Amino acid sequence: MNLVLSAAFVLCWSSGFIGAKLGAGSASALTLLMWRFLPLAVALLVIALVRSAAWRGLTARAVARQAVIGLLSQSGYLLTVYLAIQWGVSTGTTALIDGVQPLVAGALAGPLLGQAVSGRQWLGLGLGVAGVALVTAADATAGPEVAWWAFLVPFAGMLALVAATFLDRRSATPVDPLVALTIHCVTSAVAFTGLAGATGAARPPAEPAFWVAVAWLVALSTLGGYGLYWLVLRRFGVTRVNTLMFLMAPVTAVWGAAVFDEPFGPRTAVGLAVSLAAVVVVHRGEPTPARAGASPGGRGTRPVSAPRG
Repeated sequence: MNLVLSAAFVLCWSSGFIGAKLGAGSASALTLLMWRFLPLAVALLVIALVRSAAWRGLTARAVARQAVIGLLSQSGYLLTVYLAIQWGVSTGTTALIDGVQPLVAGALAGPLLGQAVSGRQWLGLGLGVAGVALVTAADATAGPEVAWWAFLVPFAGMLALVAATFLDRRSATPVDPLVALTIHCVTSAVAFTGLAGATGAARPPAEPAFWVAVAWLVALSTLGGYGLYWLVLRRFGVTRVNTLMFLMAPVTAVWGAAVFDEPFGPRTAVGLAVSLAAVVVVHRGEPTPARAGASPGGRGTRPVSAPRG
């Protein structure tokens, strides 16, 4: 059962990159993101009315903080992912750059949160960056020509995730996960609807492929991936979740090669292997949340990791 849950989480989460590429062929990134979040936001608001007790005691400041976290971890992150894929960056490379987030956040935990950062963590970060560099170089020299600056776009999204992580970790007010998800999705729906309307990209295309991509993203990526994130986190702890996050890149790269005929050569394989080695270096011998006294919902000892929409 544990293996099934972990495999389902990895597949559902990595499906987001594939869904973004599926939708990129029929609509702009803003159109796809607007229609991904509008129905989801409405559904979550209806659920919020039913579960109104979870919102009691929530201050305006806490809501505003969650809105900013949503803008960073969903709006900013997803827009950069979709734009990068739309501009030709492969799904595997985009997923790998995204997957470095836990290593970067862990390395910055010392100066920003006052947590100890070990030499093993710095070594893991270095290996992770090397893996990204190898895969990015392989991607840039294989397949259709892609502008060099397009590869910087996923890095901006990854940094937005890191910023959201630390903003969340510095919060003194615990927020119910479903409440936080609702605020994040409503904020993203408002942001993407505004941007799409301002740029003339609000009208959805008539192609069925567009609605297939939207259904794929809502069902598999948001409800499946995000829902399984919390289930896996609750059952196995944040260390397991972080480790599984690093499997997203190779799984997505295989999906991309199989579905979209994206390049998957020896350099890509070596880069992914180096990145997975970074996971082993960081997590080998790491104490479990129970032994370390950590709790996903606790303050101060909370591990550095952020869920992604």
